[in-house]
Amino acid sequence: MKHLKPTNSETNNSPRPPLKINSRAQLRQLQRVMTGALFRPLTSQWGMQKHWIDGAPMKAIASEFIKPNDRLSSFERLEIYNRQYWFRVLDCLYDDYPGLRAVVGERRFLKLVTAYLTKYPSDSYTLRDLGNRLEQFLREEPHWSFPREELALDMVRFEWAQVVAFDGPANPPVTPDDILDTPPSKLQLGLQPYLTLLDLDFAVDDFLIAVKKRESDVLRGEASNAMNGAPKSAVAQKRVRYPKREKVNLAVHRHDNMLYYKRLEQEAFAILTSLSRGTTVEEACVEAVTASKRTNVDWSGQIKAWFDAWSALGWFCRRS
Repeated sequence: MKHLKPTNSETNNSPRPPLKINSRAQLRQLQRVMTGALFRPLTSQWGMQKHWIDGAPMKAIASEFIKPNDRLSSFERLEIYNRQYWFRVLDCLYDDYPGLRAVVGERRFLKLVTAYLTKYPSDSYTLRDLGNRLEQFLREEPHWSFPREELALDMVRFEWAQVVAFDGPANPPVTPDDILDTPPSKLQLGLQPYLTLLDLDFAVDDFLIAVKKRESDVLRGEASNAMNGAPKSAVAQKRVRYPKREKVNLAVHRHDNMLYYKRLEQEAFAILTSLSRGTTVEEACVEAVTASKRTNVDWSGQIKAWFDAWSALGWFCRRS
């Protein structure tokens, strides 16, 4: 982290704390100042920046709305909150994106997410949404993931889909009685909002499994070192190989409150994607089978098996 020079727009719109709080507008003004102070990146020494957005001394700004006490100055008290905000959000992204960390490396990951949160500060009441614009950020600034930009994008999409699947909303699943009298030519099915379909260029699912296994091995090695007193650096130094380019279709979902990701055959993926766009069941199946390059397949039996499995998993719901 480093000191960031204020831009012209920041200088012109620099918020200052109100002298008194006598209205909601003044309260909002104070909240904007506090938010601005918390969201400002830390220095390379993990401290609060010495100057405010417009270049004014931060000690002077802090003293305008933070009282000192017998142990800490206004600056030092505000710095505690600034630090804790950044330690918390960086720690959350570190835990939520182990695959991206493995792709770009530990050091660059820290710089990447700091730049991301500087450009796109948290705008949600829940920490689960911290990474909701990370894919957009990497597309806008691909240099952060160079030279593995495509792999990083696939991994971010995959890891964000897991966040969505873990605690995303669920609609009542469609039952056989709901669709019994509707012919396939008119039947439209919605997909659960927690289900994400991913068309990927890399096998990030296998890669992430290997990354998590490596981290688990490292933790076990550290625990063993703590017990035995002898370092075992060989485990910590083991690195997972980057995946080669490979076309992979994934469904990321949950079942019985557990997170899963499932590989889909190309035709199955095409059917689900068509259904998500509002295509009827008949149209989706015909399009997928017509475009398929596979021959000697009992499509009637195969499609029935797919729909039986998807229904059992609760993937289908009424279209909103």
